[in-house]
Amino acid sequence: MSKQPHVLVIPFQGQSHVAPLLKLATKIAEHGIKVTFVTTEINGAKMMASMQEKSEGWSMIDFVSIPDGLAEEDDRKHFIKTRETTMRVMPGNLKDLIEKINQSSDDEQITCVICDVNAPWGLEVVQQMGIPRAAFVTYGPAILALQFHITKLIKDGVIDNNGAAMNDGLISISEGTLPWKSNEFPWSFRNNAELQKIFFESALAVVEFVKISNWVLSNTVYELDSLSCDLVPNILPIGPLLAINNSRHLAGSFRPEDSTCLSWLDKQPIGSVIYVALGTAPVLNQQQFDELAAGLESLGKPFLWVVRSDLIWGSVAKFPDGFEQKIAGRGKIVEWAPQEKVLVHPSVACFVSHCGWNSTLEGLSMGVPFLCWPFYIDQHQNRNYICEGWKIGLELTRNGNGIVTRHEIQTKITKLLNDEGFTGNALKLKEMVTRSLAEGGSSFENFERFIVELKSI
Repeated sequence: MSKQPHVLVIPFQGQSHVAPLLKLATKIAEHGIKVTFVTTEINGAKMMASMQEKSEGWSMIDFVSIPDGLAEEDDRKHFIKTRETTMRVMPGNLKDLIEKINQSSDDEQITCVICDVNAPWGLEVVQQMGIPRAAFVTYGPAILALQFHITKLIKDGVIDNNGAAMNDGLISISEGTLPWKSNEFPWSFRNNAELQKIFFESALAVVEFVKISNWVLSNTVYELDSLSCDLVPNILPIGPLLAINNSRHLAGSFRPEDSTCLSWLDKQPIGSVIYVALGTAPVLNQQQFDELAAGLESLGKPFLWVVRSDLIWGSVAKFPDGFEQKIAGRGKIVEWAPQEKVLVHPSVACFVSHCGWNSTLEGLSMGVPFLCWPFYIDQHQNRNYICEGWKIGLELTRNGNGIVTRHEIQTKITKLLNDEGFTGNALKLKEMVTRSLAEGGSSFENFERFIVELKSI
């Protein structure tokens, strides 16, 4: 008799990485497989504190925490310092954890590790320990396909050894795939050479660690970008990973979700509300914040705006004088929202988004058109897919000073809401996603195959 499978799941530290892996973990646990989810101590505490009530999903998974090497008072938004510390400390802590679990019981030994490709040190430790492993890709297949082509791009003189484009213009990695703009690679940080070097080296490392993995799990739908998927060996698209259709699936939020926005949405007309949420990390300066506030006010339409406490760089956001009085009754402002439940609500008309991959998947899965406001990494290419590839949204363009003006916001939202083509295309994509997740669909079948293989290890 084969031993009971036991899967260890390791996300990168950010919320946008923890959330999809936690949804995957609960989905695996539903198939009778033991799952242990690894968090850093501080992230584990945030997740537990954010839960107003514990769903059934919490009892399906074992949660364990390991130290990230940083002190409680350290600024974890200091990316370079945090990365250096965790890469030095976490591998040893992970190895100790796996050995402790394996020594505790013969029946509960780790049989597979699913590790975020953004935490490649985890895959390296697991490889050295000889445990079967799955690389989990939290971004779109176009990014992974690009990473697999870096060596060729260097050889062909398209980019240099530091990832910088040798010429301006569009760069294509394969016929039919959406081309890249030369300054929009996921490692492009023109004003920060150190950060660009780190992200470029990380992109190269991802390819090597994907190659040593037994499975390459991608949070996407094959039909969304089949050409990019076909460029990645052994990719297994199993997405989108959503919590909306299953009460046992956990959101993985680091912030308490304000559910009062749902009852507020219930009172709004169908297809009327502008939903504005710029993700967990992007920040604005006060001038940009004021322009966004003025743009929303000037539209005269109902809106739901997620304003994180850290949305403004270095300070707390201050609303323009009289803003809250002017938008009373038609504007709802929350610190954090249950995004999937918001996007599926019939009152929501469009999504003003930073175009992170999770938000992109959630919006298109619910059939919602986008106003795109990308900041960095994969968000620019996600915008290109939304606007050019799938034609389900418009881009908010910055002016010469890097500001998205109130006039731009008002004009583009009005244009989006008055063109039924965007909504029609969005609904077609929603149908595609729904089919992929249903029995016989591509994501459904890929996930079932993965489960069968997990149980046969």
